[in-house]
Amino acid sequence: MSGHNKWSTIKHKKGKADAVRGALFSKLVKEITASAREGGGDPNMNARLRVAVDAAKASNMPADNIEKAIKRGTGEIEGVVYEEMQYEAYGPGGVAILIDVLTDNKNRAAAEIRHMLTRGGGRLGAKNSVAYHFTSRGQIFVDARKYDEEKVMEAGLEAGAEDIQSEDDTIIVVTSPAQLYTVKESLEKAGITVDGAESAKVADNVVVPDRKEAEQAARLLEMLEEHDDVQAVHTNLEMPE
Repeated sequence: MSGHNKWSTIKHKKGKADAVRGALFSKLVKEITASAREGGGDPNMNARLRVAVDAAKASNMPADNIEKAIKRGTGEIEGVVYEEMQYEAYGPGGVAILIDVLTDNKNRAAAEIRHMLTRGGGRLGAKNSVAYHFTSRGQIFVDARKYDEEKVMEAGLEAGAEDIQSEDDTIIVVTSPAQLYTVKESLEKAGITVDGAESAKVADNVVVPDRKEAEQAARLLEMLEEHDDVQAVHTNLEMPE
């Protein structure tokens, strides 16, 4: 899982930087709207919505924007209807890529993602050709510069975490999707400030291409993540040492 976590850490740090520029707001609004449409507008009863709202708050999105996005999802106010899709693909070096999409135009999104994959040295895969490489997990990020890993491990495992891993200056607490918020709240009760929490698809096995292919794959992943209709990108890429 280390390769996936390395990429998760990169995304986590990049997300914080993007939030300062406001670049994530449109994606967060889409996710809140789609989550509320799927499971209702109460974050306490809708785990997916709760994750999205927490991410929006962490990115300093105004409360009014969050409320409007929820109401668009529940139909209380008019708004664009987004369709959810998932593309399976391969990148340079044979790395597996799952691409989660929310769009108001399926044909446009499909054409643009196919074009980006071609430009980046990747290709679309058949249905279920890639998805089986991944398992759904919860991931909680803690700043390793502020907290001792042993303290985080003790609090996390006691609350039901499945694993604790370190990557650079980040501690990643891995949970089942259902336990994500139980563990997060337990960490906070133990006095540990959580940097972020997300539901993610974790690769069961990693692929380590040579440096050139790894750099090409990383550029492709970044290009995909920057697309307006792409909500998340999951991969089994592990960068070589």
